[in-house]
Amino acid sequence: MLPEIDCQNKQIKMNYRKLGKTGWSVSEISLGTWQVGGGWGKPFDDKLANRIIHAAIDRGINFIDTADVYDGGLSEAAVGKALRESTERIYIATKCGRQIQPHVNEGYTPEKLRAFVEASLRNTGLETIDLIQLHCPPTPVYRRDEIFGLFEKLKEEGKIHAMGVSLETVDEALAAMKYEIVSSIQVIFNMFRLKPSETLFSHPDIDKFGIIARVPLASGLLTGKLTADTIFSKEDHRLFNRQGEAFDKGETFSGVDYEKGLIAVQKLKEIFHGKESLAAWAIRWVLMFPEVSTVIPGASKIDQVISNVNASGLPEISSKDMDAVRKIYDKYFKADIHQLW
Repeated sequence: MLPEIDCQNKQIKMNYRKLGKTGWSVSEISLGTWQVGGGWGKPFDDKLANRIIHAAIDRGINFIDTADVYDGGLSEAAVGKALRESTERIYIATKCGRQIQPHVNEGYTPEKLRAFVEASLRNTGLETIDLIQLHCPPTPVYRRDEIFGLFEKLKEEGKIHAMGVSLETVDEALAAMKYEIVSSIQVIFNMFRLKPSETLFSHPDIDKFGIIARVPLASGLLTGKLTADTIFSKEDHRLFNRQGEAFDKGETFSGVDYEKGLIAVQKLKEIFHGKESLAAWAIRWVLMFPEVSTVIPGASKIDQVISNVNASGLPEISSKDMDAVRKIYDKYFKADIHQLW
């Protein structure tokens, strides 16, 4: 039986890990801002976003991930504002490329990407972006020298400190890792998406790359709070993108069938029961992998920031329970999704 600790009533000391070749020491639990202050069908609230970001910084988070397409640049602006109000050293990561429509390889040009980076600098109010990431481009982009050469130039110009990729598949990660400019790999990794741990994490040069684990809660499935009766708004990707109608379906519930996901969650609750939430244990599970530099759960409320950070204070998960999670994956998901990403 898992030990119970009272994380809600004490300040958890944040742990820090190295972000690959950047050498930066980043909080092992950081903040993703896809839905900060809004998003997923909710109107953007800049005051709420500001409070959420400051709550994260106050609890030791020093790495914040955003993107130019999150709420049309409002997320970037909120992150930049909070950074200017803080005295702490906060690393800001943003992304570019998803504005290209149609979203095809031919749409990616150095000129367009440079313009996006310039716009992100204006949105955030920064002189230099710490980490700029390609935002899930089409697979052929990862093999185009001129695209990665652009970011070499931007680094020389002082407009970025480092460059990374946010991607869909392990094969895309392996292609991107061949470029010296690439410092980090942002990949979906959670209890329902185990493939990176079996392939990417065993790469002989993996220690050179910061691994940023995104979608750790499988779009809310791994909070254990969703049910067959949960209603999603028409603007929420969890309603309209389950089969990839708008973008890669792996971004929604990590690509797993929703009904199967609910069944698997009940099995996980039998393993991870007690005072702490399944969401906290799901984040702690990600941190069991030393290859992970940081995990970036989102938050639309301050309470969610606190819950996310508290996961850092949970004890290590036993090998028995780690094996049990893998068996659930093997039984419910592996045949359907393992080959896709």
